[in-house]
Amino acid sequence: MTARELDAAGITDPALRDAYRRCRRLNARHGKTYFLATRLLPAARRPAVHALYGFARWADDVVDDLDSGATPEERATALDGLQGRLAAALRNGGGAGTTDPVVRALAHTAARYRIDHAHFTDFLVSMRDDLVVTDYPTYADLRRYMHGSAAVIGLQMLPVLGTVVPREVAAPHAAALGVAFQLTNFLRDVGEDLDRGRIYLPADLLAAHGVDRALLRWSRATGARDRRITAALVAAADLTRGVYREAAPGIGMLDPVSRPCIATAFTLYAGILDAIADDGYAVLHRRAVVPRRRRAAVALGGLARIAAARLRAAPQREKEREKEREIA
Repeated sequence: MTARELDAAGITDPALRDAYRRCRRLNARHGKTYFLATRLLPAARRPAVHALYGFARWADDVVDDLDSGATPEERATALDGLQGRLAAALRNGGGAGTTDPVVRALAHTAARYRIDHAHFTDFLVSMRDDLVVTDYPTYADLRRYMHGSAAVIGLQMLPVLGTVVPREVAAPHAAALGVAFQLTNFLRDVGEDLDRGRIYLPADLLAAHGVDRALLRWSRATGARDRRITAALVAAADLTRGVYREAAPGIGMLDPVSRPCIATAFTLYAGILDAIADDGYAVLHRRAVVPRRRRAAVALGGLARIAAARLRAAPQREKEREKEREIA
């Protein structure tokens, strides 16, 4: 994390600065699309976003630690330890005393922005599900899982982003955006998830098109295509686009200086669906990616929106400074 971001956020403690830097590296490594969008936020707000996403990636790494050969029981024990350290750090109101840098940064962010601790509890419940649950019979079942794995991420973000409406009005849209992002990831990563033994597309949606786990495994193993699988993936993409429509009104409810970040993330993630379609829904065989030129063009558009937002906000900032001078 750059010194400018940490300075802007008023984070001066050396150990805490190192903790936030660790979170930034996690976010950069695992979430390239959202990391790019985060750079469009005011510098003072970026460390908090990195802490929230860094912790989410850290917990996800614990659950998906397959390379080490850890058993599900060992991973559950590791998750228990992480949950215990987080609970202690949250009670401490800032994370001082914990030896886990990611946990410390998260606890500091939670205290600073008064983020509801229940969101972290719900998140870890879904992480625990990933240790034992390998598929979801219905979309309703998947939505219950995604409440903790995705919707609460959007809810955690709201205090950091700020809103121009009461937070409870913006909350359903923020939650929907988290779900839309995760559904996009599920569709893009369906082949990789299948290798881990998991299917995040609802079984009833697949069955409606004649698809089951065996057919997916056959396609993954042989590289062969099947029109039934393609039809099911198209249906999953249509479902996901519907969730994006639920989320879209929330962008205008955010603080104007935060909107370019979320609008950019929205466009880039939705663009993954376009890339999947352009690649013929071959997600069982290769990962679809948004071309770099497209990503750069969207980011430049975000920069233009930032400049416009700052120009609109300038008169209000000047009024606030005048009031401060009058009081002085």
